[in-house]
Amino acid sequence: MMDLKKVLHAIPIQQVVGNLEEVDVHSLCFDSRKVELGSLFIAVRGVQTDGHLFIDKAITSGARAVIVEELPAETLDSVAYILVADSAYALGVASANFYGNPSEQLKLVGVTGTNGKTTVATLLFQLFTELGYHVGLLSTVQNQIGPKIIPATHTTPDPIQLNQLLRDMVDDGCDYAFMEVSSHAVVQERIAGLVFAGAIFTNITHDHLDFHKTFDNYIKAKKKFFDDLDVHAFALTNADDRNGQIMLQNTVAHKKSYGLRSGADFKAKVIESHFDGMLMSIDGQEVWVKLIGDFNAYNLLAVYTAAILLEQETVKVLTALSTLKGAEGRFETMKSTSGVFGIVDYAHTPDAVENVLKTISSLRRPEQKIITVLGCGGDRDKTKRPEMAEAALRYSDRFLITSDNPRTEDPYQIIKDIEAGVGADQKAKTLSIADRKEAIRTAYQLANPGDIILVAGKGHEKYQDVNGVKHHFDDKEILENTFNEK
Repeated sequence: MMDLKKVLHAIPIQQVVGNLEEVDVHSLCFDSRKVELGSLFIAVRGVQTDGHLFIDKAITSGARAVIVEELPAETLDSVAYILVADSAYALGVASANFYGNPSEQLKLVGVTGTNGKTTVATLLFQLFTELGYHVGLLSTVQNQIGPKIIPATHTTPDPIQLNQLLRDMVDDGCDYAFMEVSSHAVVQERIAGLVFAGAIFTNITHDHLDFHKTFDNYIKAKKKFFDDLDVHAFALTNADDRNGQIMLQNTVAHKKSYGLRSGADFKAKVIESHFDGMLMSIDGQEVWVKLIGDFNAYNLLAVYTAAILLEQETVKVLTALSTLKGAEGRFETMKSTSGVFGIVDYAHTPDAVENVLKTISSLRRPEQKIITVLGCGGDRDKTKRPEMAEAALRYSDRFLITSDNPRTEDPYQIIKDIEAGVGADQKAKTLSIADRKEAIRTAYQLANPGDIILVAGKGHEKYQDVNGVKHHFDDKEILENTFNEK
């Protein structure tokens, strides 16, 4: 419970109708179905619906105060109405206030970018745990408070859940927290009110145009995260990404960069690569790591640099780097009894697919064939679908187009959209099989000993979303079972 005035601290208020005095807030809600006696209801205009339509319902359920962008035609004397320009922003700040501004009581680092967010956040969590700290993690795969795992439903939770998790981390004694920051979360003000010790930009490629509409809007969403940092934070960008420097424009934070090719403050290079790891030189010091591929070299360098910017000792950081493992569903490898290699990866953008296949291609022997299985999610950016096929076909000897999470779309239409990226000369090595399990099994039937099967797109996910129903589906489980079939 908290005094309403304290909950409203630092929120730009345009008008108040009613009395703010002696109003105690027992809970925050932006979903009228969750309102209880003493709730503060925040009417947020969302993608699917408008919270202003449910103000009366919220009041009937017990809300004594409401935050709105538009005052209702009739108001009640028993309710305080707070008019603001942006109720989504107000929700973020109110959530931080209600939970005692937990982000100020630990060092919170956010990771944004199209690819690599989960891996970088997870590796930072592992690294700082290895360095002896009690650490929190907020990621697509899972949330963690030390060893305690809390299932994740979104890349970035809503502001109420987010601040509640951060409060739990502080109360449990966490020194650091590392979180993925999605472009959706920035635009929807889910991180409003949070204080970041640092921000990391991995890269930006074609994705989420169904939401942002243009690539320029997508870049601006990422950049806003950096624009909002304060002077005490660090802003770390990938110098090799052509939009990397854009992230640092206008930010008042401490600016640093990392890279494998361009001039950067922190540099690295890959000396040797093998399927079980690679030898890297990081700032002139050699270290063997368990991850592979240039994309992971960038991820590891970002993690190393962030640790140094957080004032950790270089030798201890490099020693800990050598012990780290990738996030679940990120380049997870296995081998069948017949000698076929399998790789499960979350790659679901053209750039990510190309990076993974490029890495596999650089490590395979001439006689080893690459067989790729992938689809595209429904109700998402359609323009990337043919590009996914083009990326897969550049490096694959066989390409199986299948279903991903079709959601409310027809999986056969999604497959047709992907097939648009298959050239006439490439149709002979392409198969379309809508049943994802059957596609994985067919890939194994096409493989010879030593060949490599990449199953891309779903990674850590344990479900397939079909018409709003999530059916159990685990790429890794299915591939392992297929490998073990007689």
